[in-house]
Amino acid sequence: MAENDIDVNELGEKIVRVLKTIYDPEIPVDIYELGLIYDVFVNEDRDVKILMTLTTPNCPVAESLPQEVQEKVKMIEMINDVDLELTFDPPWSQDLMSEEAKLALGML
Repeated sequence: MAENDIDVNELGEKIVRVLKTIYDPEIPVDIYELGLIYDVFVNEDRDVKILMTLTTPNCPVAESLPQEVQEKVKMIEMINDVDLELTFDPPWSQDLMSEEAKLALGML
């Protein structure tokens, strides 16, 4: 593997670690465990596309949270560009939360 080659899986893991540091201000669980991140794509040019949602379309952080996600992921060394797409299809539901998130919120 050449020095400038990257392991896309390794980069994906770094992105997930960063996503786990971002919290919905109303819920004490990170956005990854909450199920707000639908998909993360990384191409060979180290461009990242993130497909995410919010708990509701009129979420108080509808403007700031996606921006925070984009900025924090873009700070990862080796990332070229970050494109974030916000979707409400399918709408977020508690079924998307991880077991860890449900446990933290006393739902299990």
